[in-house]
Amino acid sequence: MNENDINDIYKTINSASEEVLYKEKNSKFFGYAFPVSTEDEVKEIIAQLKKEHHSARHWCYAFQLGTETISYRANDDGEPNNSAGMPIYGQIQSFNVTNVLVVVVRYFGGVKLGVGGLISAYRTAAQMALENAVIVEKTINKHFTIRFDYQNMNKVMRVIKEKNIDIVSQKMEMNCEIEIATRKKNVEEIYNIFESLYGVTITEKETL
Repeated sequence: MNENDINDIYKTINSASEEVLYKEKNSKFFGYAFPVSTEDEVKEIIAQLKKEHHSARHWCYAFQLGTETISYRANDDGEPNNSAGMPIYGQIQSFNVTNVLVVVVRYFGGVKLGVGGLISAYRTAAQMALENAVIVEKTINKHFTIRFDYQNMNKVMRVIKEKNIDIVSQKMEMNCEIEIATRKKNVEEIYNIFESLYGVTITEKETL
């Protein structure tokens, strides 16, 4: 495969968006977007929003995690089936972002909106939240562990410097260990360089 064919860029948001408010027939829909990397973070944020909006009626949300293996969930939280979570998730797809949680908190205003009205309101609040977020491009990185004796330190560090490789963590003793991260499209080249160095071993780390 030509390395230029490898798509190793994805879009996400770099920080939580400012709260947005959409009103429809006395109902209020507060929209939020958050960067997340685990389902535990999702649960913490939902719990926090339930405290902040304890008198709201619904806390509907959708999230998507992952870059190469995608997982997502859409939650209607008591609204009619697919009237809230999926319209929110549709906006995550439309903005083409991942590692993102979008939450819309609804205060019921006494007038029923009907399924069509709900879909439109949740979609609009989710869209406003994502428009309010700063969307950034990131690279999909692979992590490797390099192990070597102290005497091989210079040649390892030379490659890291020349190839501008990110060091994630390092342990420098008699037996040294460095965790590096490199863009997916550079993986083969970087792996082969270290593989060919005498006295150096390189192994790929499983990343979540």
